[in-house]
Amino acid sequence: MFKTIAIASDHGGYEYKETIKTFLAENFSDITIIDCGPSDTQSVDYPDFAQAASGKIDAGEADGMILICGTGIGISIAANRYESVRAALCTDVTMARLTRQHNNANGLALGQRIIGIETALDIVRTFVTTEFEGGRHQRRIDKINVKPN
Repeated sequence: MFKTIAIASDHGGYEYKETIKTFLAENFSDITIIDCGPSDTQSVDYPDFAQAASGKIDAGEADGMILICGTGIGISIAANRYESVRAALCTDVTMARLTRQHNNANGLALGQRIIGIETALDIVRTFVTTEFEGGRHQRRIDKINVKPN
């Protein structure tokens, strides 16, 4: 399980970010949460907040992150620009479980305009409690980390 999770959103994901922070605090007291913003629903640019959370992964200050925007697409693209990040956009618990088991994803992206909050919380619970299986999956992760020629 993750020890420290950075969480960030844009204005389109702010409500879910706040609800997820409360959910994590109430259900996973052993996880430290780093809020990377924003602090309200004023319009902001998702790459700024994806970068803030991804920077925590890069610096070793967090071992996991949760990102929320309107669809989850833009914020996941921005986060995956970081070499140490494997952020997966998930819309159901099966995706969340498999991305942890098979891809060792350290980032979860959600779309506030795409899924309901109860689904989002089920996805978060699954993401933070599922472990990487290793084995043949590690070989595949190693291939992802190879820089193209």
